[in-house]
Amino acid sequence: MTDSALRTQVGIIGAGPAGLLLAQILHLHGIDSIIIEAQSRPHIESRVRAGLMEHDSCQQMRDAGIGARMDREGLVHEGIILRFAGHSHRIPLTELTGRRVTVYGQQEVVKDLIAARLATGRPLFFEAPAIAIENTDTPKIHFRHNGTEKTILCDFIAGCDGFHGPSRASIPAHRMKIFERVYPFGWLGILAESPPASHELVYASHPGGFALLSMRSPRISRLYLQCAPDENLADWSDARIWDELDTRLADRESTPLPRGPILQKGITPLRSFVAEPMRHHRLFLLGDAAHIVPPTGAKGLNLAFADVHVLARAFTAWYQDNEADGLETYSATALRRVWQAERFAWWMTTLMHRFDNHSPFEARMQEAELDYLTSSKAGMTTIAENYVGLRLL
Repeated sequence: MTDSALRTQVGIIGAGPAGLLLAQILHLHGIDSIIIEAQSRPHIESRVRAGLMEHDSCQQMRDAGIGARMDREGLVHEGIILRFAGHSHRIPLTELTGRRVTVYGQQEVVKDLIAARLATGRPLFFEAPAIAIENTDTPKIHFRHNGTEKTILCDFIAGCDGFHGPSRASIPAHRMKIFERVYPFGWLGILAESPPASHELVYASHPGGFALLSMRSPRISRLYLQCAPDENLADWSDARIWDELDTRLADRESTPLPRGPILQKGITPLRSFVAEPMRHHRLFLLGDAAHIVPPTGAKGLNLAFADVHVLARAFTAWYQDNEADGLETYSATALRRVWQAERFAWWMTTLMHRFDNHSPFEARMQEAELDYLTSSKAGMTTIAENYVGLRLL
């Protein structure tokens, strides 16, 4: 072993929510890990992404000992609003399921997890990209940090490095099957210094396209507009964005949205993506490294946490009881949940968005389905059960 070689039980590539939560849970069970992250700490702590946590995701944070700030600052929601044909319809999530969701930005989750990791004293390397992965009986992760190449020797590798990371790319193509749907639209998202116009999320279906009213705090709104995936952001002035949001989010009783400075704006293409299996030899994929969901169903962060739940349980059984069944069935167990979430996100996306090739008949079918769902307890329960999160497997 050279001076640049490090030894651990689980080598984790990626310090996003999946990698950090996995490391925290393993630490609580006496299992050692090393985390490497290609980006800087300020970058990942400021990256604005998902902001809605399912009931069980919140409990995972508490069980991992990092839920105090979330419980103190998170915005608890017991319903959501579907808006179409000029009317608003509330889906009472808690009344129908006994469960609720919490708005708490992913960057805040990451901050809490990083603080917990640093408190353990175990290694977390920032600006340390993986440059090679050896997925053998004695796995190795080669990475670069401060101009020096280093090696992690480990028992297993957890690939938590996102859609574009090296973990999935290291698996031979013939060993993996890819399922993908690229949607013919994207979301123009803004973060605005303005109080949210609703205390619950509003999903709006409109002839001009989908819109979403969300929030990050009582003073910061997060809003989205359906747009072309190749839209030129320069064509969207702040005034045009607010005007279009007013149009698409309007109902017959609403007032114009509170306007404020737009702090961030960007365009995100939408896709559904699944890679099967989520394990190859001693490499396990979690989160965006294995699957992407369109954000309509608010499942991305929560699905990553569900992967962690399954894999942490499997690692614990292996190290404490020498039980390998959980590792052998990790992919099948995780994929069952993945496809349930993919189905809901795809369904919500096709239900709420306008497609250029839709005929007037298909547009009417969307409206009829929304009308049924919001007037039937069974229909509302279908939405509510999926939205608050199906129970962890």
